[in-house]
Amino acid sequence: MSQETEGRFTYSIVVADNDHERSAEPVVREFALGTTLEVRYCVEPHRNIAMARNKTVENAKGDFLAFIDDDEFPATDWLLILQKTCGEYGVDGALGPVLRYFDEAPPKWMEKSRFYKRPINPTGSRVHWPEARTGNVLLKKNVVADGEQPFRPEFRAGEDQDFFRRKIEQGKVFIWSAEAVVYEVVPAVRWKRTYLLRKALLRGASARLQPSCDNWSIARSLVAVPVYAFALPVAFVLGQHRFMMLLVKLCDHLGKLLALMGVNPVKEQYITE
Repeated sequence: MSQETEGRFTYSIVVADNDHERSAEPVVREFALGTTLEVRYCVEPHRNIAMARNKTVENAKGDFLAFIDDDEFPATDWLLILQKTCGEYGVDGALGPVLRYFDEAPPKWMEKSRFYKRPINPTGSRVHWPEARTGNVLLKKNVVADGEQPFRPEFRAGEDQDFFRRKIEQGKVFIWSAEAVVYEVVPAVRWKRTYLLRKALLRGASARLQPSCDNWSIARSLVAVPVYAFALPVAFVLGQHRFMMLLVKLCDHLGKLLALMGVNPVKEQYITE
């Protein structure tokens, strides 16, 4: 993970292994031997993505925190552009676009769909919490208070949106940096229809924890589920990509409603396949 710095900063890497068996340790050790960068390996034994993110914050040093997911790789000027953007605008953090990257040709319906396509907003525009993610972000370290566990473990999905919502409510300002690009590898397992649907159910179940899950939001879900179900045959005729996109939206709403009724639609902490 070589990054251009123009001599403006130094950086180190923290890897949080979310596996009590330390399955990533040999890979991290091999990487560390081949680089001059400081690489810190730590373990979060509980299978919980929020707790894994908290472990990285706990082990990070310096004045800034940069987040990238383990299925992503950055452009070589990624950190440099984010750092320049934060400095130029005097903000608490900057988020960049995540572009999907297929390492093998996907089915046509997947390629035509909007799955894994994220918005690219103009540099300098404000970030609103529903669109905020930790897959590509640079934050001032002081955004996180000393000893704070910034990500809440009760969220099995959307823990990063919850984090940004709370920080924005506290008056923190985050903006977009359109040129700071990260690529998300989308392997074949993530084209599986069952994967997409289970992710949507989990996402919906976690959405009930947000303050935005009010009576109006619940009412919209109650209407959306039967309406989307009724529209599925029409979407199927219009193409597999439209059918799957509508079915995923249906599962987002259904997951929320099931969770509100005390039904856990997905048992796993997070979906891997």
